[in-house]
Amino acid sequence: MAAIMLLSVFFVSGALASCPEHAQPLVTTPQEMEALSGSCLQIPCNFSINAEETFDRTGPTSGLWIKSNYYYYFGSKVVFNGNMMENIYPMSLTGDLSQKDCSTLFSSVITSYTGSYLFRIDNRPLRRTETCDPLQIKVKDSPRSPTIEIPGDLKEAESVTVTCSAPAPCPHSPPKLTWTLQQDPPNTMEENPDRTFTTKIQKTLTLTDQHDGFNITCSASYPVNEGKDVKTAEETKTLHVSYAPKDVTVVVSPADPVSVGSLVNLTCSCRGIRAADGFAWLMMMSDGRLHTMEDNTQLYVFEVTNSDRGRSYFCGCSNVLGLQLSKGRALIFE
Repeated sequence: MAAIMLLSVFFVSGALASCPEHAQPLVTTPQEMEALSGSCLQIPCNFSINAEETFDRTGPTSGLWIKSNYYYYFGSKVVFNGNMMENIYPMSLTGDLSQKDCSTLFSSVITSYTGSYLFRIDNRPLRRTETCDPLQIKVKDSPRSPTIEIPGDLKEAESVTVTCSAPAPCPHSPPKLTWTLQQDPPNTMEENPDRTFTTKIQKTLTLTDQHDGFNITCSASYPVNEGKDVKTAEETKTLHVSYAPKDVTVVVSPADPVSVGSLVNLTCSCRGIRAADGFAWLMMMSDGRLHTMEDNTQLYVFEVTNSDRGRSYFCGCSNVLGLQLSKGRALIFE
């Protein structure tokens, strides 16, 4: 531990220089990473050297991680040294330094590990510390809510794929995703372009009007504390499906029975949000002939006559997805 403290003093006392203008970053990692307390964090990491520098792949090489809560200069300390048996933080190099792979596993993280981290490569005479592009790590007590992806402009009879995904900062103990679309969905883990990981579930739906207003709830359960506990987050989204008009009916008011000379209101009723863009009224005469009465009005008002006996009234609702006609509605006379 004393050696670690000496290294800390060494870095603070001048090895952490400011970033020169147009300098080439030493390390390639995600700019920011978020971890869950009680779990681990897999840090993808590669390093490169300048053309004028020499890297001996066969020589002794060590990697170090330096934490600075105040950017580069103040409060910096070596929290991991690959040559040490004991380190301040529970980190281990999983990459092959001879291949310039400095990937690191950060185990059993806690919130106090939040901060800026700099990587140092020691391959004497080459000794370089990343000062231009520190890795920002945030450790939180609660997981981030999963993300539900629903394609836009959902329409009846279309097939769409709904996806729920959640980050897997600890791919050794990824989150388990479940949702209201199906029981025990198969979870898959995908590697992202930045070499982090994401867990996903997917379901393909053939949409009907019954899906309109349906709530999809997805839960992500993260094992923590070596699997002894679980932390869960969830997200809910609602499907909004456009569909042709359904359940078209003619509503009579005042209610039957009617009398000759009275005014009657016929309303064309359609089920569903955004169900109808247009309306049409038809009348079937007592001899079976069909007569168009009115277009583009949901309410049809008329005075009852004896001629209305035996007639049936129909209405139609239409939108860009289709047209539906009601059943005939005959008036009941006193």
